Amino acid sequence: MWDTLFGLTNGIALAAWAVLLFGPRTKRMRAAILLIPIAVLCALYAVMLIGLTAGLFDPVGNAGGMSELVRNYSVDGLMALFQSRGGIVVGWTHYLAFDLMVGWWIAGDADSRGIPRWSQLGVLLATFLAGPLGLGLYLFYRATRPEVANADH
Repeated sequence: MWDTLFGLTNGIALAAWAVLLFGPRTKRMRAAILLIPIAVLCALYAVMLIGLTAGLFDPVGNAGGMSELVRNYSVDGLMALFQSRGGIVVGWTHYLAFDLMVGWWIAGDADSRGIPRWSQLGVLLATFLAGPLGLGLYLFYRATRPEVANADH
């Protein structure tokens, strides 16, 4: 089950990133990316998290459950959360959903500021591969270019 969910969530995220990077960025397409893949990833995450926390989905029992992390909020507690395949897939889905949402925001903000699509590519790829790095690069880019930082929306 977890391998299937891992493949499904990765497929959804990769398809959405491909559209975000190379597809048209019309108002309708931006809405579709927000409402379909991002919302689906969030919904899958919620179902998996609740099922894992309740012990419904993972044959290992509490391994990978949130109860250990709540009791032991530490590196050891976090390690216990990721002791199961379910814990890893839930955590990975969290990254996929948030990184895609951040990429969606960056693309829209950059478009509204007139930043050329070709120059967004590196920042968006960095966001895809390492979300906070890409976001940091974009915010730095925006802050250090007065013509971009002061652009009216």
